[in-house]
Amino acid sequence: MSLAEQLETYLTRLWGAPARVEGLSRIPGGASRETYRFDAQVNGETKGLILRRDPAGSLIDTDRRLEFLAYRSFHGRGVPVPEPVALEEQGAELERPFFIMGRIDGGKAASPFTVVPYGEHAQALGEQFFSILGAIHAADAAGLPITEVAEAPAPDACWSRELDYWEGVIDADEQHPQPIVRAAIRRLRREPPAPAQAIRVVHGDYRSGNFLHDEKGQITAILDWEMAHLGDPLEDLGWAIDPLWAHFEPGRVGGMMDRAEAISLWERSSGLKADPQALAWWELFNAVKGMGIWISAAREFRDGGFKDPVLGISGWYTARRHDQIIAGRLAALEGLA
Repeated sequence: MSLAEQLETYLTRLWGAPARVEGLSRIPGGASRETYRFDAQVNGETKGLILRRDPAGSLIDTDRRLEFLAYRSFHGRGVPVPEPVALEEQGAELERPFFIMGRIDGGKAASPFTVVPYGEHAQALGEQFFSILGAIHAADAAGLPITEVAEAPAPDACWSRELDYWEGVIDADEQHPQPIVRAAIRRLRREPPAPAQAIRVVHGDYRSGNFLHDEKGQITAILDWEMAHLGDPLEDLGWAIDPLWAHFEPGRVGGMMDRAEAISLWERSSGLKADPQALAWWELFNAVKGMGIWISAAREFRDGGFKDPVLGISGWYTARRHDQIIAGRLAALEGLA
């Protein structure tokens, strides 16, 4: 039975009416889920949907229920996210775990390697981008569905939990010595940040490229919540302003706007403060986290698990770029730059 036929069987059972699947096609990319777009016909209505199914193997180990509950947590709460439709952790008719969400059509995502991706709309998109991030961090996590599976760390343990995890990833997957990232890890452990001012939902991969916009200056969807967790909101802010996402425009974070203005927008929207020392710690941490992702990508590409060329690029260009970013930050912290 084809995947389209499996989907039709499942949706017919879910909705209690005959369902027909049309235009099923896989969306390339993605390290933790197979992603497909399709239309479903039921009771004379057409629904545009997205299927996110676990692959046979995965580069990044993520919790599909957590990702689904992240969408549930923010859909209809002023954050533009797709509507969560169904979650099947045992696979049901599709044999492997999956979830289905609504499709938001007409949007475009920017590749991190695109030069000047937003044109004249960069400023407007930046204002929305950092205001939306602030809105996510303004939400009281205690009342959100994601807390069904996400454990809240103590405010003074956010940093160590995340650093322990990503250092473990590097330990497991590095295939040659990584002296620069190891120096950063030593520095991070030697001088930890202040405790989190609040425990909030952390998107985990909030950056240029993980949102859709209509090419007219409007963000239509915030995507890729598979790394969401509870923690220090400065983690997200540090990742969003990482130089890797600057689209070759060093003076504009995310290729959108001035750094100071971005941080100010986030502060106004979140009601939180970006302490410079704590943010500097999380910025250095995020470069280490990035290296963990790129090191894993390189190993998966070399070992033959995934042959998507983007994994090869990750293990080469983005890894070397983050090495440069880390080295520059370490030099600045030591007063050498």
